[in-house]
Amino acid sequence: MARIVAAFGTSHSTMLFSAVENWQALFDHVDCKAPINDFEGTPRSFDELLKSTPPAAAAKISKEAIAQRHRTTWGAMDRLQADLAAARLDVLIVVGDDQREIFQDACRPAIGIYHGETIRNAAAPTAPAADWYLLDQRKRMEDGKDRFYPCHPALATHIIAGLMDRNFDITAVKALVSDQFEGHAYSFVHRRYMAEPPIPIVPVFLNTYYPPNQPSPARCFELGAAIRDLAASFPDDLRVGVMASGGLSHFLVNEDLDGKVVAALRNNDYAALKSLPPRLLHTGSSEIRNWIAVAAAAADLKLDWLTYVPAYRSRAMTGVGLCFASWR
Repeated sequence: MARIVAAFGTSHSTMLFSAVENWQALFDHVDCKAPINDFEGTPRSFDELLKSTPPAAAAKISKEAIAQRHRTTWGAMDRLQADLAAARLDVLIVVGDDQREIFQDACRPAIGIYHGETIRNAAAPTAPAADWYLLDQRKRMEDGKDRFYPCHPALATHIIAGLMDRNFDITAVKALVSDQFEGHAYSFVHRRYMAEPPIPIVPVFLNTYYPPNQPSPARCFELGAAIRDLAASFPDDLRVGVMASGGLSHFLVNEDLDGKVVAALRNNDYAALKSLPPRLLHTGSSEIRNWIAVAAAAADLKLDWLTYVPAYRSRAMTGVGLCFASWR
């Protein structure tokens, strides 16, 4: 029988492809382009956020503080990459979210699972050499030509059918249309963590971002628990891993929210995860839902380590609550 032998969580921000010099240059020119939600979900301009920054804000974006956070972050990613290789997985279930990469406003499922043989990641278009942010953003895409990564349709189909039997309404996705490719929640995992040959994946799509059909935290936990049980009931002898891709808070770093999530993960406080207020899980912070699902899927494992980095990246205290974790 199959068994879940490892689980992981990772942020997938563009920052994770950016050199320390780019972090230190700050992201003001990026984060000022559109309103950013405050902690309660109200859109604020960059200037409004600047006016409400605390007195200690300057210290949080000093070159020394940023360099230390960059070192910590790269160390955590390298450790996660090593753990993924050491787990010797036959398949990796990746729980992420789609941000208009596959699903559009015309039809956006609350929960979808991909069950095709392969999934495409596209070649990166050229970008101006002076635009370091766009260059870093496109590092999640392929060098030179498209690539088709292996999936595990048998396990995916087994999970879809089992979830339907458990009263989950699942959108089954078998193929992408010609101009579509995997979203950054999945391409980041392929490009940053996987060695050759890549581990076959089962992409799970949670609509974390877009109202009105975002699954509640409790429903995300139920989904992860059901995936755990269904993986264990798959008849083939497989070593299965599960990975959350995304989060934590962004694009305004909410250390209070992130701290509650991290404490719940460390203490197996599933009640706290299930009761997180949905009003706080908006825009990028909504990807905490992916972690809730994976925490449930990893309930039979032990959290080995977790690294959290409040990665402030502008004078307005915008940034990402970067988080990385490994269960085994």
